[in-house]
Amino acid sequence: MPILDNPRHEKYAQELAKGASQSDAYVAAGYARNDSHASRLARNGKVAARVEELQAAGAERAEIDIARVLAELAKIGFANMLDYVQMVDGSPLVDLSRVTREQAAAIAQVVVEDFKDGRGDDARDVRKVTFKLHDKRAALVDIGNHLGMFKSKVEVTGKDGKDLVPIVTINGSASGPG
Repeated sequence: MPILDNPRHEKYAQELAKGASQSDAYVAAGYARNDSHASRLARNGKVAARVEELQAAGAERAEIDIARVLAELAKIGFANMLDYVQMVDGSPLVDLSRVTREQAAAIAQVVVEDFKDGRGDDARDVRKVTFKLHDKRAALVDIGNHLGMFKSKVEVTGKDGKDLVPIVTINGSASGPG
């Protein structure tokens, strides 16, 4: 559905699609606050269809963003140092020649240092390569939180661990355990 012909109706639909209340959307569209008119406009067929279209488009964009973010977090969370290092004669050798684009996404830092080791004729050229992956634990926690794997439970108790008793106000005077 194209943009609504009436600019105020379009603004109203956009505000509703963002989650504003009917009254707030009505005022944001340039109308004076009037709850009954705001409600009537929300039931207008073209406006309702436009709101639905805007919400669907927003949800589609959000799903792509969520999926993409989770995919990037997964690259970090499931990265393995052995994808980047070979063991040669018991010593680690950094080999980035076969790193895929997905594996490279997990790399936070690569430092290459070239220097001479020793002096005079005994000096030899040395290349030291160090690298660091992004925080694997943080990525896994973020993924777990998104998936609802980690539930935090908050218990509220009163003095000495006893249950809290609500205080009820009746005719302006508080009543409760006394």
